[in-house]
Amino acid sequence: MFQIPKRPKPLRDSLKKYDVLIIGAGIAGLYAAMNLPKSKKVLVVCKDIPWECNTFYAQGGMVTALSEEDIKLHIHDTLEAGAFHNDRDAVEIMSRTSIDTTADIISRGMEFDKDESGNILYTKEAAHSVERIMHAGGDATGRYMHYFMMVQNRHELQKNTLVYDLLIENGRCYGVKASVNYQPTTIYADDVIIASGGVGSLYQYNTNSRTISADIHGVCVEKGIELSDMEMMQFHPTVFVKTPYARKLLLTEALRGEGAFVVNSSGERFLFDYDPRGELASRDIVSRAIFNYKQIHQGEEVYLDFSMFDDEFFHHRFPNISKQFASLGYNFPKDRVPISPAFHYAVGGIKSDNHGVVDGIKGLYAIGEAASTGVHGSNRLASNSLLEGVVFAKRATDHLLSKEHHQIKTPRFDKDYGNILHKDNDKSFKHKLREIMWSDIGIVRTKSGLLKAKNLIYDMKNRDIGRLLELRLNTASAIVDAALARKKSLGTHYIED
Repeated sequence: MFQIPKRPKPLRDSLKKYDVLIIGAGIAGLYAAMNLPKSKKVLVVCKDIPWECNTFYAQGGMVTALSEEDIKLHIHDTLEAGAFHNDRDAVEIMSRTSIDTTADIISRGMEFDKDESGNILYTKEAAHSVERIMHAGGDATGRYMHYFMMVQNRHELQKNTLVYDLLIENGRCYGVKASVNYQPTTIYADDVIIASGGVGSLYQYNTNSRTISADIHGVCVEKGIELSDMEMMQFHPTVFVKTPYARKLLLTEALRGEGAFVVNSSGERFLFDYDPRGELASRDIVSRAIFNYKQIHQGEEVYLDFSMFDDEFFHHRFPNISKQFASLGYNFPKDRVPISPAFHYAVGGIKSDNHGVVDGIKGLYAIGEAASTGVHGSNRLASNSLLEGVVFAKRATDHLLSKEHHQIKTPRFDKDYGNILHKDNDKSFKHKLREIMWSDIGIVRTKSGLLKAKNLIYDMKNRDIGRLLELRLNTASAIVDAALARKKSLGTHYIED
């Protein structure tokens, strides 16, 4: 009787291994890939489709120092917005390097918006002293930059790859465990760059891509990898939250930079009661002001008013916002729109140095929103995020390429969670977590609220839950513990007695 021969088990040496694995296909991950030579075997992975990332949804623009003279002022603006909690060296590196990285991106073919004479147009956003923010497609900077970098990428890009474990042994990272097209998969690499973004999906109201759910931060908690400044979570003040989708609709800060007003139902610009800069105060101040005003005036809406804009200018400068809100029945700039703060950006993250190196773990880097270099302090200056992504991606790849590389013997990692990523009750627990994060670890915090949240998170962690929810809860625990440890308000961390 004829028998089909059994397929031989693959030898360990034949396992798929890369020189560099990049987790995340946003601006930080893609610019890192752009700076790695074709001779390197590089794999870029993303959780969903490549453009489902925070970079794609970035509206306002990218900061650049305008000149040597502007570096000092940009540093001051960044430090002041960050309540001087920043790492000053990191801020200077970011600002000074911006001149080179901006020139590099433009020389490769990225086109920012220009005037009729071909000069790049700059705009101003809250807490900037001068106009130094470049934009593309009016209000679609992230979308344009993401497409540009996708086209520039010379390396393999793999979608539908959800990383749920880092392979670490004896102080070295050897790769990851991941679900690839819903199949448990081990990916080995000599160097791993984490560029997976922030923690947005933890919060009930957020502006983030649906893929940003704090998984890698949760793995780091489990592995004992240090997270820094996790209490520093930034909320964007002008968001349209009256939508059933998890990702709420951002109304870019560039609107206020160009002259839009925040008003109450009577049309009064009440922000000046909170800060003399009004609409152009830093994000943490404007978010708290709107939050406080709505608490005091129960039931009263707060609006973003565009009535001062010329129709033609508005639709040219903000084409995507115009179209998006037209589909909801709004006629901009004639109509004003109700707004609320919403979670926007993780200021804290995986602690890394000025080269993106994660201390104590060989072969592991963290860059972009996933990382915490200290560059943002306690509150990110508007539009510094895209700049941070490119600057520290370049520094990480420079460091990686300068190292001596030796043949690495890869140990076997048998433990896997592939079959228990999700469990039946995870969805209800996930929604409960998002409500807790918004109400108790949000814009305004209290010690009693934080302790209540800590107990609820602890309770959920001891339930029968899947791997991915466990990772989210690890990250939520890190945020609440950091918030409890900081007794006084600072930047985005605002705690009431």
